Amino acid sequence: MSIHRELRVTADGSSTIFVPVWDEHYHSIHGAVQESMHVFITNGLSAFATLPSLSILEVGLGTGLNALLTAFSIAEVQQVHYTALEAYPIESALWQHLNYSSVLSFQNSQALFEKLHRAPWETAFPLTENFRLLKVQATLEAWQPTPNEYHLIYFDAFAPSAQPELWTEAIFLKLYTALQPGGSLVTYCAKGSVKRAMKAVGFQVEALPGPPRKREMTRASKPSTLSNA
Repeated sequence: MSIHRELRVTADGSSTIFVPVWDEHYHSIHGAVQESMHVFITNGLSAFATLPSLSILEVGLGTGLNALLTAFSIAEVQQVHYTALEAYPIESALWQHLNYSSVLSFQNSQALFEKLHRAPWETAFPLTENFRLLKVQATLEAWQPTPNEYHLIYFDAFAPSAQPELWTEAIFLKLYTALQPGGSLVTYCAKGSVKRAMKAVGFQVEALPGPPRKREMTRASKPSTLSNA
């Protein structure tokens, strides 16, 4: 499936991609880097900073921004296994014009960003000494998880208005199954119907302050002790 996509610049100066057919941006127009840092790093990754080994699933690799920020944000002693699902990978002609290296202050960010995008699909690849990246080209509906595999899920699918099939009880049950007890799913979306779907499959749902110009975001956790009732 070929999707027409256009490069855009957000309010914090960082790039995003716009998809006209869905009228959707890959990130917030109020700041791509700010949104990713707030939702996925500050309110997701930071809770697992003390674990020596961490398994992360990203739903929607997209521009690679979340994976890039994660690689630079993990503790040096952590071993990270990062699985990223992406049904429609972006073309090299597009990702090569994303400007994250000029916006971020991380050393060698451009080299790591290029390595991330050039990494092979369907095989675990050592992005850094302690960060292994597995890129999987598949839809979330078709993908089958291993139960209790992940500590953390970055749920960065397009909005429910664009892809309602990805925000259902069936999808959240699949992700709940994939999480380890005590694990969390974080997403920018705070829609009431989405939170109700999460709660229906067993998630404990929190409404947290959102990134710039967005009132709320959501963190959903799998109880650390599961009831047999």
